[in-house]
Amino acid sequence: MSIEDDIAFFERVPTLRLLGRTALRILAIGAESRYVHDGEALFGVGDAADCGYVVQEGSFLLSANSSGRTEEIVAGPGTLLGELALLTETSRPATATAREPSTVIRVSRSLFLKMLEGYPDIAQKLHEQIAARAAQSLQEISDLRARLDIGN
Repeated sequence: MSIEDDIAFFERVPTLRLLGRTALRILAIGAESRYVHDGEALFGVGDAADCGYVVQEGSFLLSANSSGRTEEIVAGPGTLLGELALLTETSRPATATAREPSTVIRVSRSLFLKMLEGYPDIAQKLHEQIAARAAQSLQEISDLRARLDIGN
């Protein structure tokens, strides 16, 4: 794929689309494409996370144990895996295993942060989006807690 193809692909990823074409060009130039074989783990739960991956082709099964249950989600093309890892040191909350031959685009945290340094207005937009999602998640947890309390 060309740089222009990668930019157009990034524009279809909800979080990345906020960045605009100029910032996406920087990411597309510095990002790396990686092929993952069917059944191969892209990363494991608890691994140090120093990058985000955008699923370009194929799909991944994300699995994690929570409260003694295994939870699984399928992530397909256009999904950004490890969004938080683009901004801060963290560990992987799940294992990502290719369900079929797949391709991802790896965006390192250092590249992402360097890009944000040059575009403070974009950094502010991203901050606002993340804050809004965090507030929504907290509200959903609060609503769930209230429903569980009513049931007891």
